[in-house]
Amino acid sequence: MSDNSEHIEFKTLNSSNISNRFLKIKQEGRIALMPFLMAGDPDLRTTSEILLKLQDNGADIVELGIPYSDPLADGPVIQLAASRALSSGTSPSSVLEMLSQLRNKLSIPVILFTYCNPLLNIGFERFCDEASEAGASGLVVPDLPLEEAEKFSSIASDKGLDLILLVAPTTPKDRMKRIAQNTKGFTYLVSVTGVTGERSVMDNRVKTLVQQLKESSVSPVAVGFGISAPKHIRQVRSWGADGAIVGSALVKRIASAVPGNEVEEAVNFLNELRSEV
Repeated sequence: MSDNSEHIEFKTLNSSNISNRFLKIKQEGRIALMPFLMAGDPDLRTTSEILLKLQDNGADIVELGIPYSDPLADGPVIQLAASRALSSGTSPSSVLEMLSQLRNKLSIPVILFTYCNPLLNIGFERFCDEASEAGASGLVVPDLPLEEAEKFSSIASDKGLDLILLVAPTTPKDRMKRIAQNTKGFTYLVSVTGVTGERSVMDNRVKTLVQQLKESSVSPVAVGFGISAPKHIRQVRSWGADGAIVGSALVKRIASAVPGNEVEEAVNFLNELRSEV
């Protein structure tokens, strides 16, 4: 398949903000840099400043975590960040309000990362409506079963949101193909078995998984969980990934910054990662 035909298929598959962004990045011959932030850590004002600075310094898409008290897919770094955010009074509604205030300033897609319980409490359709109004482009719900995701995907799409599905190293091949064919925006490839967190070495199985996903669908593939250094981005790019999601390493840098220097620390780390994009 030529690069040109792949560009066309990306665009034809889904003309959302996220797929259009991946199309542009593909045309530029690079990989998408996708930082993850925990909203409200240390506070929403700082989160909003970091979002804008990440955009100004080369972030292509931002994944924004909504803090939750029982984050099953998250490792200790992001769990602690969620706990701090909840302690500061952050809620789904306050995150969406913060995002809506940035709507005219943010041009890159923002993907909300949350869990089923908050969505059930609010109501899935209502949440999607409010998220879309706030300017979000996509939604990741790691504990949403595939069968439910297939039902909810059209609801999200009707509100202008891509419901992005996850594939893990333990996902059976037939189920992987089904996920790849039903995800919107891109396929989120979890690079490790387990929770989020920094890893020193990328598992070579990821290369095979990227290739299998590429064979199953024309959706872009972004790798997350465990990417924490420029060398990891270089590696997954060489394996054919279209995006690299960096979470725990960035969240840790922000948390360890001198109070008042969180924005600068986030930008410095992004610039380190961007060298391999």
